[in-house]
Amino acid sequence: MGIELPWTEKYRPKNLNEVIGHVEIVSRLKAYVKKGNMPNLLFTGPAGTGKTAASLAMGRELFGEYFSENFLELNASDERGIDIIRGKIKDFAATKPYGGLGFKIIFLDESDSLTSDAQNALRRTMETYSESTRFILTGNYGSKLIDPIQSRCALFRFNPLSEDQVKSRLKHIVEEEDLDVAEGAYDALVYTSQGDMRKSINYLQTASTLDEKITEEDIYKVSSRARPEEARDLINLGLKGKFEKARSKMDDLLYKYGMSGEDVLIQMYGEIIRHDGIPGELKVDLIDRIGEYNYRLTQGANERIQLESLIAYLVLKSK
Repeated sequence: MGIELPWTEKYRPKNLNEVIGHVEIVSRLKAYVKKGNMPNLLFTGPAGTGKTAASLAMGRELFGEYFSENFLELNASDERGIDIIRGKIKDFAATKPYGGLGFKIIFLDESDSLTSDAQNALRRTMETYSESTRFILTGNYGSKLIDPIQSRCALFRFNPLSEDQVKSRLKHIVEEEDLDVAEGAYDALVYTSQGDMRKSINYLQTASTLDEKITEEDIYKVSSRARPEEARDLINLGLKGKFEKARSKMDDLLYKYGMSGEDVLIQMYGEIIRHDGIPGELKVDLIDRIGEYNYRLTQGANERIQLESLIAYLVLKSK
């Protein structure tokens, strides 16, 4: 019995027609395929929005049976230094392309993780092998790449997928896998993934091992996220001056759902943004304070003390 692929790989788009959303971007990529040529490309945007999927789909359409010989996939977050440029990338770029297109593609994922020296070496490699090699660079923040690299690439910005787009893809997978999914579970998948298609598929696959019918509760359990109303209750209790009850609710989020302090802060941030009952000026104040506590956590501050301090601040802001 063979080992089943993760669903993120099993249902990865095989061609550009299967890529979800990004209609204008896909249209331009199809034009490159039709022409049989392309510039260097820079894909930016949040994780799970289709940057890698679009890159691989276009590569398969361009090279067909010669895809593996002409397409090199690397992750810059694994090897950030100059050696990856002088080694794997330069060696691949220097070899002759297979097939009739006359160029190969180097796909460098998370390229914004490269060090400054590595980026300068990459720029020189892009110049030297411009006739035989094209680069597809991806990253969350294109601004972290040096200007000479940015200017050598056509820029494509990938936005988070819409709720309808995420649900459409998930329902296709549910049908293919013959799963029983409650309607509320789709809303939970959208809420917990925040437009990250890869994350929502992983949550769905994990939840499918728990029960015969996947429920909303299953999704919150596997994603280690609280229901939105529970995070909002925490905020409301604090703003009503009920410190003890708010702290008890915080304990529920930390221990019932296994959330980290940073997870709690991020979910509180999202609920404050969506909270119609909080005046705009107070929202700004609370968001500024959450940013400060999040920074403290990244610097190693005690999680419990910081979260209780935030609750205390909510109580101080109560009327």
